[in-house]
Amino acid sequence: MKILLLEDDNFICESIQSYFQLDGHKVDYFNDGEELLDNAILNNYDILLFDINTPKKNGFETLKEIRKQGINTPAIYLTAQNDIEHVKEGYSIGCSDYIRKPFIFDELELRINQILHKNINLDYVQVSDNYKFDLSSMQLLYKDKSIDLKKHEKNLLYILVKNIGTVLSPSIIKDYVWDEQNVCDNTLRTQIKKIRAKLEENFIINIRNSGYKIDKYA
Repeated sequence: MKILLLEDDNFICESIQSYFQLDGHKVDYFNDGEELLDNAILNNYDILLFDINTPKKNGFETLKEIRKQGINTPAIYLTAQNDIEHVKEGYSIGCSDYIRKPFIFDELELRINQILHKNINLDYVQVSDNYKFDLSSMQLLYKDKSIDLKKHEKNLLYILVKNIGTVLSPSIIKDYVWDEQNVCDNTLRTQIKKIRAKLEENFIINIRNSGYKIDKYA
């Protein structure tokens, strides 16, 4: 799981990062909304955690900008605000939940897991006549039989299926699959070639000079 955090308190940022990294999750954090919008690869995250009162662009303004770009990643506001008007505004912008500060990390994790599970209307996404991908377990199935995939292969298929119908650039895919490692485009091409070698049907489409996608199954 990849988490994008907007929070101006570095202690909270580092605490959330440390907690989730123990389970192998990735947390990128920014202290102000402008910095986040300028530097984060926005459609590369599974969940957004936003404080409301942040410098330059607050959490409301930042989420509005993200929604304007057509990015519907689930968002949770982390806030000490008790004003019902703040709650109404957040939901009107497109947040999924609120959690009050101070909070327990276990509760935050439970809220995230609940939202991500609800956000997947069906665990299985049909990607071709005979293949479907289980977003929960990150398993590819051919006629209901699981295909043996390596970690990077699972991550690569996951980001493509999660953004099904959308062309993803090599930089977005590489950032998600290999995190902060310095990986060249040839490594990505090799990884896709390895996946295709395991397939009876090639549903990974190469869009010249743009990237890769999986079409929505009709």
